Amino acid sequence: MVPQNTTKPYKLTSEQVLKEIQEGSQIVTPDVVADMIVKKDPSLQLIDVRTPTEYEKFSLEGAINIPLSEILSDKWTDILDQGTKMNVFYSNSTLEANEAWMLTRQYGYQNNYVLQGGLNYWTDVITNPFPPANTSPDEEIAKYNFRKAAGKILGGGDSISTTAPALGAKPAGSKPAVTPKKKKKGASGGC
Repeated sequence: MVPQNTTKPYKLTSEQVLKEIQEGSQIVTPDVVADMIVKKDPSLQLIDVRTPTEYEKFSLEGAINIPLSEILSDKWTDILDQGTKMNVFYSNSTLEANEAWMLTRQYGYQNNYVLQGGLNYWTDVITNPFPPANTSPDEEIAKYNFRKAAGKILGGGDSISTTAPALGAKPAGSKPAVTPKKKKKGASGGC
């Protein structure tokens, strides 16, 4: 009963998208995003998929607002379907961000990811990290130190600093690679 989409045909099957979801390949940890923000990584593009009202009340540094209801609008295609930046969708949790990712992924767009846990988890992990026990492994203590320093720089914690945190450990997780967009072949032959 649903009419076939004739304007933008799906490029991935539901099974392909499901496989990517099960692998968790769309998820980027708050630690990785915080590290990229602190380092002012130009390949990061944060995309807040909440309503403009929610976005105006609070958003992550450098984020743009593309509400979920507008995610498939032609005016956003150049931002969402490109090969130079790593787009990270976020909302309060992961629900709307995952919906944005699934929609863009079905159109074959690459380089779009989801912030693990959304802003709620960001607040718990980066802005207000819970200190580990004194008997915790060095990795956990280093992760906490990174989060506390990053949180201070990004507006959380006791005070705001303007320098990058001096850390002995890398943030948890790894930055996904940006996949260059395939260029369309020009018409062959002559007039």
